[in-house]
Amino acid sequence: MPEQGSKSSASSLKGYKKAVTKTQKKEEKKRKRYRKESYSVYIYKVLKQVHPDTGISSKAMSIMNSLVTDMFERIAAEASRLVRYNKCSTVTSREIQTAVRLLLPGELAKHAVSEGTKAVSKYSSSK
Repeated sequence: MPEQGSKSSASSLKGYKKAVTKTQKKEEKKRKRYRKESYSVYIYKVLKQVHPDTGISSKAMSIMNSLVTDMFERIAAEASRLVRYNKCSTVTSREIQTAVRLLLPGELAKHAVSEGTKAVSKYSSSK
């Protein structure tokens, strides 16, 4: 008789172990997922503002996303360098503006600076 009791308890432990492993596998799957940063939503919104009837392929969107990411990194690095040169500890809109002027050519820099100034003033007024 005691053997049967031990078998039933052992079988219930086996079921318990299986349940634990199943939940652990689900948790492992959740841990593997990570967020991939992308500007594709914003690129698409700007495209629709400029050309409402035009679409964009996934390959072109990937290229545009790479371009935006690259420019962001370049501007951030240049602004950081400017802060170090001036012996400050904060990157302000002034450093970003100077970095944009240094990195972008001619007319593109002028448009970027005017749009940036407009965005900063809009943000400051809503604060």
